[in-house]
Amino acid sequence: MKSKILVLALICSSFLSAQSFDFTYDHYAVIVKDVDKSADFYANILKLKETPHPTLKKGFRWFIVSGNSQIHLIQKENPEFTKSKSVHLCLATQNLDVFTHHLKQNNVPYFDWPGKENTITLRADGVKQIYFQDPDGYWIEVNNAKH
Repeated sequence: MKSKILVLALICSSFLSAQSFDFTYDHYAVIVKDVDKSADFYANILKLKETPHPTLKKGFRWFIVSGNSQIHLIQKENPEFTKSKSVHLCLATQNLDVFTHHLKQNNVPYFDWPGKENTITLRADGVKQIYFQDPDGYWIEVNNAKH
């Protein structure tokens, strides 16, 4: 009887450890110097819809990316660190040409991966991508990947 319980416990244990957590993307938070200036960028350049912060505290602005995914802007003393293009938020749109035109109309320069201004990178898998920076220097990639 003890051996059957032990075998059953081992099977249950291996089954539970093989389970997926089934994560969904919740939010990306960035520290900003001026939350209103950054909020204006995310609302008007990225055209994201603002959603209220649950406590309505000053210095916090939240934006919906898609579904329940959000970007949280948090106004604090900006820690000094180098903002690398390798660390970036990435958004996908099937209207990349329309979006690059929108950036140009709003005087927001964009770059390909090597850094050439107003140029689009064509990845080896056929995805087109651009990079630009928000008011605090955070890099954002926008590409036309299909998900």
